[in-house]
Amino acid sequence: MSDLQKATLAGGCFWCLEAVFDQLKGVVSVESGYAGGRVPNPSYQAVCTGMTGHAEVVQVTFDPSVLDYADLLRVFFTIHDPTTLNRQGADVGTQYRSAIFTHDESQRAAAEAVIREIGESRLWADPIVTEVTPLDKFYVAEDYHQEYFIHNPNQPYCRVVVEPKVAKFRKHFVDRLKKQPV
Repeated sequence: MSDLQKATLAGGCFWCLEAVFDQLKGVVSVESGYAGGRVPNPSYQAVCTGMTGHAEVVQVTFDPSVLDYADLLRVFFTIHDPTTLNRQGADVGTQYRSAIFTHDESQRAAAEAVIREIGESRLWADPIVTEVTPLDKFYVAEDYHQEYFIHNPNQPYCRVVVEPKVAKFRKHFVDRLKKQPV
């Protein structure tokens, strides 16, 4: 397990990203949190104001022998809209921006290559606005945000926003799903 890697990604509400990446083969764990801001130890309430500069992110721990970083990013680019600046659907503000917070130079190079690849493929009609920046600090979100979709599947936001993203992922990446317990 010492060869595990981390990816830190922002693509709107962290509940959506966590719910999808939890089901992706090769992912060991997912933590919701905050990155990219200028205030130490931000709270959810402070981040929601848009004044801290943080984005809602997930930090994904994955096994690169099962899931390549570039493939993880390809999933990321299909489960959120990377063409809308500082928003995902009705969620608006810099805390909902599309961003890849890289852990090293190889992640930066891979992120830029995947962005070029996705742009050239015309998966999205509009240009990709995802920022690529080195991770400075990751702050774990409050406990009640962890595994939010699993614990709150009938909450209205989960039913209307999270559930369709999970369904889209499951449809398009059926070969990438973790084996479900029987």
